[in-house]
Amino acid sequence: MLAAQRRGRILAELNRDGTVRVTDLVELLGVSDMTVRRDLVALHRDGLLEKVHGGALAVAEPSASEPGFAVKSVQRRREKEAIAAAAAELVHTGMAIAVSAGTTTHALTQHIARIPNLTVVTNSVWVADVLHRTGDSTTSVLLTGGLRTPSDALVGPVAVSSLRSLHVDAFFMGVHGMDVGAGFSTPNLLESETNRAMIERSRRLIVCADSSKWGVVGLSSMAALSEAAVLVTDSGLSAHASGALADRVGELVVVDPADDEDAGTDEAEDA
Repeated sequence: MLAAQRRGRILAELNRDGTVRVTDLVELLGVSDMTVRRDLVALHRDGLLEKVHGGALAVAEPSASEPGFAVKSVQRRREKEAIAAAAAELVHTGMAIAVSAGTTTHALTQHIARIPNLTVVTNSVWVADVLHRTGDSTTSVLLTGGLRTPSDALVGPVAVSSLRSLHVDAFFMGVHGMDVGAGFSTPNLLESETNRAMIERSRRLIVCADSSKWGVVGLSSMAALSEAAVLVTDSGLSAHASGALADRVGELVVVDPADDEDAGTDEAEDA
């Protein structure tokens, strides 16, 4: 297992439990005590956890903190993949859709790339790249201009201006946090403004967010929970969180990452 993969697993455990112990990580990752400690030191240096004697604690993110795409791409990969696969079932031939920046929406794009006759509006450099390299020849891609954020979103007045005359069937949006009071939020003010513009130009808002986003509040709200026609998330949510979301979003779709992993194993065995 590569260092980036190990550290992604460590952060996933932290997101779920709030704390990790070196002894548990040694068993989980199948590596030495020294390797685990080096990984914890590296993650502590990057500000992603608080190292304590015998393990580490999760760090509460400031509302304006914005991790980069590379950091987020190694976190909760199984959950994001399962969410992306479920969200992709909502995309059909001939649709015009908007796709926000983010690692979960990037995973979604890989699932929909071969659907014919799509029109995809996006402010994500990564999403546009996937469609350019692997998309169906009949797919049309409109990449907004704008300022580039740490998460590789194109935002600001140029991005908003390019969206004003457009109309799409659905907007697939990734989020930094979701909360009853704050709704769906992001730490970036310009990204919030750009995503709100996309919401206004779409018939349906479909949010793709893993369970670690629950209770996280970014600096700027993009939409109330009730504005989401569909929220696709994973089974890591508590019963309380699931109930709160089900009461507010149009439709709550909860996927089990283990089911997605089992399906992939079955396909590999059949092959």
